[in-house]
Amino acid sequence: QVQLVESGGGLVQAGGSLRLSCAGSGRTFSSYTVGWFRQRAGQERDFVATISWSGGTAAYEDSVKGRFTISRDNAKNAVYLQMINLKPEDTAVYYCAAVYRSLWTTTLPKAKAEYGYWGQGTQVTVSA
Repeated sequence: QVQLVESGGGLVQAGGSLRLSCAGSGRTFSSYTVGWFRQRAGQERDFVATISWSGGTAAYEDSVKGRFTISRDNAKNAVYLQMINLKPEDTAVYYCAAVYRSLWTTTLPKAKAEYGYWGQGTQVTVSA
């Protein structure tokens, strides 16, 4: 079992920055692939970024490439999403999610159906 708790959301002006954190519980959290998703009001929950268990591989949704960076610190059971140059369209509830994949798997999951564990979300609001 893995439990996830997000933090770091808030209100920021366009062009500003935020760093989201995802704290994971359990001794095996470092073995999990972790992703970030976001859900805008009235819309589906969409993929944002994901990172392998080792932190060696990451993938991003096209609109956030160059602006968002996903990282992890397995010693702290934490995954981060650094967001810079935020835009009003980044406004959403951000969720972290985790899935156990074989340590030898080279592909990263981008579909929310592939993730079995979810946090409660943290609101990010970007004003124009």
